Amino acid sequence: MADLFHECGIVAIYHLPGEVNRLAPKGDPAQVSRHIPRLLLEIQNRGQLAAGMTVYRPEHPQLIDTYKDVGTVTEVFHLNHQAEATALMDKYAGVAAIGHVRYATCGTDDRGNAQPFERHHIEKHKWFSFGFNGQLANYQQLKQEILSERNFHLARDTDTEVLMHLICQQLSGDRLPALIDVLTHLSQRLDGAWNMVFLNALGEMAVARDPLGIRPLCYAVDGNLFAAASESVALANLGFRQEDIRNVPPGHAVLIQNGKLEVRQFARSEKRSHCFFEWIYFANVASTLDERSVYLTRKRLGEELAHQETLALDDDTIVVPVPDTAKAAADSMAFTLKVPSVEGLMRNRYMGRTFIEGTDREGKARMKYTPLPEVLGGKRVILVEDTIVRSTTMKVLISQLKDRGKAKEVHVRVACPPILAPCFYGIDMSTIAQLFAPRFLKPGEPLTAEIEARMADVIGADSLRYLSFDSIARSVDLPGAALCQACLNAQYPTTAGKQLYQLELNKVPNAPGGRAYDK
Repeated sequence: MADLFHECGIVAIYHLPGEVNRLAPKGDPAQVSRHIPRLLLEIQNRGQLAAGMTVYRPEHPQLIDTYKDVGTVTEVFHLNHQAEATALMDKYAGVAAIGHVRYATCGTDDRGNAQPFERHHIEKHKWFSFGFNGQLANYQQLKQEILSERNFHLARDTDTEVLMHLICQQLSGDRLPALIDVLTHLSQRLDGAWNMVFLNALGEMAVARDPLGIRPLCYAVDGNLFAAASESVALANLGFRQEDIRNVPPGHAVLIQNGKLEVRQFARSEKRSHCFFEWIYFANVASTLDERSVYLTRKRLGEELAHQETLALDDDTIVVPVPDTAKAAADSMAFTLKVPSVEGLMRNRYMGRTFIEGTDREGKARMKYTPLPEVLGGKRVILVEDTIVRSTTMKVLISQLKDRGKAKEVHVRVACPPILAPCFYGIDMSTIAQLFAPRFLKPGEPLTAEIEARMADVIGADSLRYLSFDSIARSVDLPGAALCQACLNAQYPTTAGKQLYQLELNKVPNAPGGRAYDK
């Protein structure tokens, strides 16, 4: 399953019939597809390997047309070359479009795995394209069901292709199925996180969020312009007013058919399982997810860290954030403790995000951060990080702070409890063996000072403190029951997730707990 983990980003835009909207480029409704690269740039944090879009052009023989490639949004859409970018957007001008950025560890690094996935057909309602954000926890089961059919074949080892085949099955036959019915049938077969943007050759669009709401998804309407994105910052920076940006409710879809927009429920949503990791790490700090500000959440995480701090502070103590996602928590912690927060680590802005890049994390971490001895020399450093997943980056940072930065001491504070279990819903934490904390601790076991001391010794820190589990719900300002915290407590919100965890435990010596990995 290691190559099947998706944490991507999706966007959509549609110019509905009516007066020309103030946000339409050049005042031309046929040009709204030009906004796709900009929308994707705002959610580039969600995937850096590939990007693409599909446009709808009712006056063109190619009613829907897809352009995609491997690379960042800037590379794929030639944004550093104005003439090339303009020519490209002229070629793919349309009144509606969907877009996608792909996570760096999904399958192989080739154009065939880039999204959106388009399926051609002579019948308009069967000619469609879609982009997918999430992961199907029951992927293997669905794959085997498809392959059991005579003459069926899957060309790619990804859950996105499985989803494509399931959509095709719903569209087969002579009848013209309603999009809401297609989504309802899909919801009965899919287990996991599966936000989706869909566009067909009839000009119909669907922007759907899975019934648990694991991944974020929002939309906005301004006059006759509709847009949607994985994160609110993309819509706000495009020009939509904050009060016009709404979350797609779990189990609901925004449907555009026959020039009309409506929000409809396609599946019952008896509980919520919003991924807490979105707030503490993955999402853009300027975003608001399900009415909860990412920045304010991280600020509260820092306050929680400060309240549980026991280190004796002196004039040589400084707080240093690991840039960039830990900065809000570090600044807040320092303010609460009345200790200076300084940037003792400088990040190379041209390096990608180490966590979402699948190979040689240690080498990339060394290239990515530069310690400043002028700031760190002789200091007792409280190093604030948003989370420790594999510990590779943290070991490098501590070594760099002491060797190159000349820090006297490095005390690590983590704005997240220990990551103890894999994620099967779209974030690259795929096996227990890859994780740091299960070498010392199992889900449900108390985290003691003795265990933290052992962990600190392994990573080379003078001390290590994790945020308490209860602090997450308080910081996000949602009930714990409304959050997916399976990577912290192994309480998976879906049946397939529970089954995958049991299979994973069977691979670990002396499971549960995996202490055979303790070195």
